[in-house]
This record gives sequence, structure tokens and C-alpha cells, in this order.
Amino acid sequence: MPRVIKHPDIRRQELLDIAARSFAEHGYDSTTVDDVIRQAGLSKGAFYYYYPSKQALLEGLATAAATRALEALQPVMNASGLGAVDRLNAFLRQGRQTHDAAATLAVFESIFRPDNVVLYHRMHAAVMAVMLPPLTEILAQGVAEGSIRSNDPRTTAELVLMLGTMTHDVVGRLLGAKPQEWAAAIAAFEHRLVEQGIAVDRILGLPDGTVAFVEPGFAEAMFASRRP
Repeated sequence: MPRVIKHPDIRRQELLDIAARSFAEHGYDSTTVDDVIRQAGLSKGAFYYYYPSKQALLEGLATAAATRALEALQPVMNASGLGAVDRLNAFLRQGRQTHDAAATLAVFESIFRPDNVVLYHRMHAAVMAVMLPPLTEILAQGVAEGSIRSNDPRTTAELVLMLGTMTHDVVGRLLGAKPQEWAAAIAAFEHRLVEQGIAVDRILGLPDGTVAFVEPGFAEAMFASRRP
């Protein structure tokens, strides 16, 4: 049969879709590049033209998820008359959506294992590349308004986003929790997010409790599919 020629963007998305299904069904560690190649009906050379490694597939999935979140945030970014602090909390709230939490965890769960911490940071860097420009814009607005303190909004935005990497250990413990450990693991996760919110408040010169990294019930909803 003649080889089907597809636009590179279509083929790239097709490979991401296959990878997402495979990671969700079999786990990241148990999925191989050959598995993805076989399902896509491509040669190895063609696959590596789009993605140089399995890790690059996961980074691509993280970038795609962040891009979808950013698209959903556009009404807030484009709203007139909205102050920077309100815009910042809306930005963070978008990252706490739980409607597709089960599917997201199924794909990304393995990165929270201690031996995959380097992969976790690579994935976070992919997300950060998408989220840094809009967060920088929000902080620059706050500086102009006088509501946020920062000598360099871009560097400050990087610091805020880097705080997200500090949840790796508590999420890992939560995902591996036994039934009798569940409540304590949930509480530890929520406590970490509360403390991160206070840290951001102090970085930005805001009163404690201004920035919301978590609200009641978020952790339970986010990890409901992994409750032992």
C-alpha cells in the first residue's frame, strides 16, 4: 500500500495521542518507543524525526497540557479592568482543575517516583516554558499597579513556577500511600501547597493568604482515582 503522507503537526499529535494511551494503560516505564512506533505504523527513522526519545514524548504531553490550560485562561488574560492579584489567582486556579485528574495522573504518575525525579524536572521545564510568559505579564501588571513588588517580573515568575517542583516528594508519598496513611498524606500535600502560597505572598510583597495555591477539597478531588 502507498505510504500515507501527513502534515508534520498531525503526525506529531498522533504520536502524542498514542503515547498518552500507552502511558495510561501500561505506565511510562513499561511503554517502549517500539510500542509507539508499532501502533503508529512508522519506521524508527520517521519516529525520531519527530521525537528524539520517549522522554521527549512525555515532555510533549506536558507542553500540550500546559497549552490547553493557557488557552482556557485567555478570557482572564484578556479581561479588561481585572487587577493583577485577581488575575494571578485565576492563573493559579486554572492549574488546579480536577475534571480530567484521573487521566492526567494515569499518564504522568510514574514521574513522581524517586528514581524519576530528573524526568519530573524535565517535564516541569516544558510546562514552565509555556507558563512563564503569561505569568511574567501578570506580575509586570502588578508592578505597574503598585500591588506587586518585583525588581524583575520575569525572574520572579520563574521563582514562583519553580516552587511547583517542591511538591514532588509529597505527591510521591501520596500516590504510594496505604489506606491507613491516606489522610496524613492528603494533609501533608495540602500543607505544602498552603506554605507555597505564603512563600509566593512574601516574594511578591503581599499579605499572607493573598495567593491561593489550594482550596478545601482540592487534594481529595485531584487524587480520588488513586485512593487506596
